[in-house]
Amino acid sequence: MVNSQEHSLDLAFGALAHPIRRGILARLSSGEASVAELAKPFRVSAPAITKHMRVLEDAGLLSRRKEGRRHRCRLEERRLKEAELWIERQRAFWNDRLDALERYLKEDAGRANANRRIR
Repeated sequence: MVNSQEHSLDLAFGALAHPIRRGILARLSSGEASVAELAKPFRVSAPAITKHMRVLEDAGLLSRRKEGRRHRCRLEERRLKEAELWIERQRAFWNDRLDALERYLKEDAGRANANRRIR
């Protein structure tokens, strides 16, 4: 069974997989915006934008509130931070593994050179 943190990461990375959704989040990184403002740079239908917004909301990457007839959206940085932490843990793990491999290869090369000198 998948735990809730893994499920949250799956939703976040799935939402980040589409360029329109990344564009929406990039715009929201500079502040709140209406749905119309967020949709403006993209040549897609209003229903398509609504679907993208719903994916971002379901992933916890944006929140929406109504101001009269307008919807205002804002970036939810907490979920992005969780994804960033996961990426950083992976980076640290693989950097450690690659550093260990490099040390091993250097030691192995040193042993090979020593063996050649002995012969």
